[in-house]
Amino acid sequence: MSKVIKQMQMDALKHDFNGVRDMVLLNIVGLDAIAENQIRLGLRKKGIRLQMVKNSLARRVFGDMGLQIKSVWEGSTTVAWGAGSVAELSKEIDTVRKKYDKKMKVKTAVADGLEVDFAVALKMPTRPEALGRVAMLALAPARRIAAQIVGPASQVCGQIKGIKDSKKDEAPAETPPPA
Repeated sequence: MSKVIKQMQMDALKHDFNGVRDMVLLNIVGLDAIAENQIRLGLRKKGIRLQMVKNSLARRVFGDMGLQIKSVWEGSTTVAWGAGSVAELSKEIDTVRKKYDKKMKVKTAVADGLEVDFAVALKMPTRPEALGRVAMLALAPARRIAAQIVGPASQVCGQIKGIKDSKKDEAPAETPPPA
């Protein structure tokens, strides 16, 4: 392959993966064309794309993009990307992988440009889950302060009401006015 052709392919890869920081690298050798097409169509409906890449060119392109992927450049490599986060992507890929377990192998996952184990990527929170956790942690101190302020005040109010109710019970019954 000439240098010009290689450069054109690398430019195409840079264009395709521009801005992509979350992906899963797979080996899908052995799937027949019908099964692979069904996988691609099913994942595309969920916003996930698959692309088979030449290892030497992909290694260079991803290195230039600042993605630190080291140990997966042996055998056939297919890159899956899309979805909202690496967690969503990993969960969808895992669902498909279970159906084609013998022929579809996951090499690794990439989260925000760093290589992570696929099992770790499956356990990562999705973006909405992470935002919910952050919001919960940010609001927790305010909730504690509010509870500490309201707690004693409600106890005092309860005691005052109890005293008021007990005084009503102790008060002598009113005598009817003379007629």
